[in-house]
Amino acid sequence: MDRFPKAANVDFHSPLELSKAATAVLDDEGRISGWGSSAQRLLGHSPEDVLGQSAARLLAATPGQRPSALCKAHRPRSTVLDLCCRDGRTLRAAVTFSPLAHRGLAATVVVAADLEALRGWEAQLAVLQGLATESQVGLTIFDTDMRVVWGNVSTDLELAGIAQYIGRPAVDLFPEGEFISRHHPPDEDQVMEHVLTTGEPITGMHYRGRAPADPVREHVWSCSYHRLLDARGEPLGLFEESLDITDRYRAQERLSLLVRAGKRIGASLDVRRTAAELADVAVPQLADEVLVDLPPAVIEGRQPPTGSAPGHSLLRMHGRTPEEFRTSPVSYPPSSPQALSLATSRPVVDACPPDVPGEGGSASHSCLFVPLLTRDAVLGLATFRRSSNPDPFGAEEQTLAVELAERAAVGIDNARRYTSQHEAALVLQRSLLPQHLPEQSAVDVAYRYLPADSRVGVGGDWFDVIPLSGARVGLTVGDVVGHGVHAAATMGRLRATVRTLALLDLDPAELLTRLNDLVAQDSEPHAGDGLSDEALGVTCLYAIYDPVSGRCVWASAGHPPPIVADASGSVAWSALAPGPPLGLGGLPYENVELSLSSGSVVAFFTDGVVEDRRTDIDSGIDRLAHVLTWQRCPVEELCDRALSTVPPGPQADDATLLLVRTRRLDADHVADLELPPDPAMVAHARTLTERQLATWGLSELSFTAALVVSELVTNGIRYATGPVMLRLIRDRCLLCEVSDNAHTAPHLRRARRDDEGGRGLFLVAQVSQRWGTRYTSSGKTIWAELAIP
Repeated sequence: MDRFPKAANVDFHSPLELSKAATAVLDDEGRISGWGSSAQRLLGHSPEDVLGQSAARLLAATPGQRPSALCKAHRPRSTVLDLCCRDGRTLRAAVTFSPLAHRGLAATVVVAADLEALRGWEAQLAVLQGLATESQVGLTIFDTDMRVVWGNVSTDLELAGIAQYIGRPAVDLFPEGEFISRHHPPDEDQVMEHVLTTGEPITGMHYRGRAPADPVREHVWSCSYHRLLDARGEPLGLFEESLDITDRYRAQERLSLLVRAGKRIGASLDVRRTAAELADVAVPQLADEVLVDLPPAVIEGRQPPTGSAPGHSLLRMHGRTPEEFRTSPVSYPPSSPQALSLATSRPVVDACPPDVPGEGGSASHSCLFVPLLTRDAVLGLATFRRSSNPDPFGAEEQTLAVELAERAAVGIDNARRYTSQHEAALVLQRSLLPQHLPEQSAVDVAYRYLPADSRVGVGGDWFDVIPLSGARVGLTVGDVVGHGVHAAATMGRLRATVRTLALLDLDPAELLTRLNDLVAQDSEPHAGDGLSDEALGVTCLYAIYDPVSGRCVWASAGHPPPIVADASGSVAWSALAPGPPLGLGGLPYENVELSLSSGSVVAFFTDGVVEDRRTDIDSGIDRLAHVLTWQRCPVEELCDRALSTVPPGPQADDATLLLVRTRRLDADHVADLELPPDPAMVAHARTLTERQLATWGLSELSFTAALVVSELVTNGIRYATGPVMLRLIRDRCLLCEVSDNAHTAPHLRRARRDDEGGRGLFLVAQVSQRWGTRYTSSGKTIWAELAIP
């Protein structure tokens, strides 16, 4: 017989119970005087076979065991006997002889059971005994009113004596406890009611509280609830199994804390935010408060100080979010545990010093000091403090704190390096952008530049205002793909290239074509090595405005077209699609020509002004166009109005806005003269120049200007095949321009002593402050600028 039957077949009734055991009565001579039906079932003998017979007939050969002797005992005795069954088998049985007096006659009641069945029952009883006295699982039985009925030894120890709780409701056992599992009702009474009502067991509930036997420390138990039924299937109550899993639960919490730390610490590339992330992850699971002490150099993105860290000034950072952080200076005495931790690069556990109170002013009883180490450098110190948690920091918690500090140190160092790089990129970018706008008379200018959020990195937006010949002005705005130092350097390189090409007096489409060729050539060395060139995909817009004619010509390489508001406030923008971004090839660039009245406002911008994560570009352009309807405002005020509509918060991209209000030169400041290709007209041109300068009150420039005009007109008549146009412009300087239909450019050279010619342009270069040549579709223009005294 299996001593441990299947759990569903367990019968906890004793085989020696009268309802189950074989029962017989013997007289004082050992003869059978009574025979129960259970004895017949066990041995197979009927009453007629055994009544009046000696009990010894039922015994197999068992030396020293005589029923008559056992019948004369004065107290119950138990023994093991081999009994003969009617079918010839021998049954080893456990037999109890109990003396019985009846009307002065002696008799003995004999109870017998199969020994194997008895041993099985004893084993099952041992299981129950072990659960009651030896098991680490707490067992508590509640009645149908959910009051305590019984508890095993484990429960008794946790409750510091269960007797005081017998008859009391379950809530009295752990008044401040709570379920931390979220899959079932949070209240213990509701859980028990559910089990009693439905009969469905609830298992694996995690319960947190303080046991009466250990009220100082918080424990976690895994609890299960089962209904108890009587033989009729009626509920008797329920029992609770509880296992203290505090150590396992804390280990799991430490593991989950490390996982959470890996996801949250160091992702911001911000020193203060990284320190806040360390505090936010560690509180309250590991500590009640976290302090992060860093040298000012680390906070500012510079190299940490070398040498003995305790000798350097530090800033203490309090709080769990960047908004809560406040810094205050702190220093460590040489004998302090903080100094020891930094000097040895190891964690130190110590009672909290009295100089800094715990969170909320409560006293902290234990501190763990952990140095922030990375790349063999000491960045600072993290202090973990405990006040409400009574446990000191154990070895496993020290290991956890070190791992958290290592993650924070890497994040802080990355943030420090990023801050340094970001500052360098920002300085580089600002140095490459215009520091002062040049003086010119063509337009009134206002601009704004908003760098991207520091976590994204400095972008590559640029703009420029370039004075050109003939009182004209070149206007450009561009956007480099990417962020950081490389984007800023690429921006500076492209801005310098655009300025150089603009001074060649190229029209916008030709300028962008040449710029595109340069970008494509520069990117060729990187084509096969997998490296990207930030110049590829750059967008750029270039425009030229002539204040004499009011003509504005622009071309775009993938950049949004400008928005124009005329003097009446009517807003329009070009419907012509921009050409491809620089370096990508494709369609040629086309010029767009506009005629602008005086006082028109033109907005040049990058996509950061009109587009972000929350606003699409069309809505942003409409918003900017609405601001331009207030075009009578000063352009500085318009800039402020335009950027005030940008949604607040960190920007994902740089935002650059260049606003210009056009001017027109007065007609009496421009003099034009058409001359036939006759050398005799040189004197006429000289005379007209002297007369016009007298009208403008510039007679002191007559000789110099007449010399320049003579040389330029002579050159034009000599090489042109049609009329020559002379234009004089009085602006910030005196501009002399001669245009003809020839496309050959004169060259400056030093004439030899015996040369009869070749000194004209040399003389022009000597007496003018600037001179040059620009080409048009119909020919060329040679110009010279003379300073007005």
